Amino acid sequence: MNRKVIIDIENQCLHFSAAHFTIFSSTERERLHGHNYTVRAKVESAIHSKGMAFDYNRLKHALHSRCKTLDEYTLLPGNSEYLKVADEGEYYSASFNGQKMLLLKTDTRVLPMENISVEELGHYIIDQLQSDGLMSELNIKRMELSVASGPGQRVVSLYER
Repeated sequence: MNRKVIIDIENQCLHFSAAHFTIFSSTERERLHGHNYTVRAKVESAIHSKGMAFDYNRLKHALHSRCKTLDEYTLLPGNSEYLKVADEGEYYSASFNGQKMLLLKTDTRVLPMENISVEELGHYIIDQLQSDGLMSELNIKRMELSVASGPGQRVVSLYER
């Protein structure tokens, strides 16, 4: 018999605070501001030996580690067609619509995405878990990973193998 379960991981350690701005067009963006993001994962898995799907602590630890890499940083999209990020010594130069912002490298993460949005952040975290090999090691077939930028605003990103 193939028995499946959905494991729902929501823990107070799965959060990060970060600054960002969403880019809407070549001339319109939000002002730089911050959010207290929360992360939650729902994973579908078969029950394996010893009556368990997998060691949940491994997934919790991996999610917590990913959150820590984003915590207390200004996040910039490295693949935006409208924002140009350049290296200027101790700073990143972020140019948008004729304006230039200088941000300390030590306080900034440039991420491989088009925009800093909850949609992109969810898939970024999933991609990181995949590249770490965790998805295959734990034999995760399906995951719903949600990122919330505040109460009442949550986006769910899907992974299926």
